[in-house]
Amino acid sequence: MDRTLSLALGSIVIGVTVLGLKYLAFVLTGSVALYSDALESIVNVATAITAFLAVRLSAMPPDTNHPYGHTKVEYLSSVLVGVLIVVAALMILRESYYGFINPRPLDAPAQGLAVNALASVLNGAWCWALIRFGRRWRSPALVADGRHLLTDVLSSVGVLIGVSLVALTGVLWLDPAIASLVAVNILWAGWKLMRESIAGLMDEGASPETMAMIREIISVNASGAIEAHDVRSRHAGRVTFIDFHLVVPGSMTVSDAHVICDRIEDALEDAIDGARVAIHVEPEEKAKHSGGVPVL
Repeated sequence: MDRTLSLALGSIVIGVTVLGLKYLAFVLTGSVALYSDALESIVNVATAITAFLAVRLSAMPPDTNHPYGHTKVEYLSSVLVGVLIVVAALMILRESYYGFINPRPLDAPAQGLAVNALASVLNGAWCWALIRFGRRWRSPALVADGRHLLTDVLSSVGVLIGVSLVALTGVLWLDPAIASLVAVNILWAGWKLMRESIAGLMDEGASPETMAMIREIISVNASGAIEAHDVRSRHAGRVTFIDFHLVVPGSMTVSDAHVICDRIEDALEDAIDGARVAIHVEPEEKAKHSGGVPVL
């Protein structure tokens, strides 16, 4: 099984385990805040399933209907995750409202907090793994899943502190108040995730630093050519598409121009993981000079 797919599958297992632990913490205490934490874990499971399907689909090779591959499906999954996060936040706000109207004392707070803390530690370790390896393997779906789990971990820490205060002070309105703060934090995380995913769907280009590196690699490896111009890039999940026009002497043979193109493509693919390069060769009268990449 592909390593990215294995990590996505592991998220489902971890998500179900954490959901069970957090729901147990709610049952032990009756806390609205702990209930909100458990409710967010339902979204975590849905998120993990969505990420697994997205990673599996994105790994499919190009076909007749999708000649550039299926990598953008990961951005779609990230948007869906963002929507689910927002829905979870609204559900938590609803429960918080009822908690303000009918506050109730906590049952067995120590046991419930201990179980919730165990779930948070498990979530924290897994979220670190998802973000780290998701970035290394260029998987937006795994990074989105990890960042969502990070908001869950931060929320859980706040919930643990808040519910502990409720148990110590007996101030019952703190419980739904903490749940409301959790909901606001989740709403903000969902909005940021959707905004970044939509940028990917809109063919956002590589960073200025990456573009500078691309230009330098072209310049260093284009010996025999005159210049390169109209250098462009776009991200599609784990793939970075790069295309540009390469100007060569009019007398150069097709075979010699092809050798230069192969050299540039190999250098770009070695430097940028998942790079796919397309080069349009032009004769010297097409040179633009201004704004072009000079050959070293």
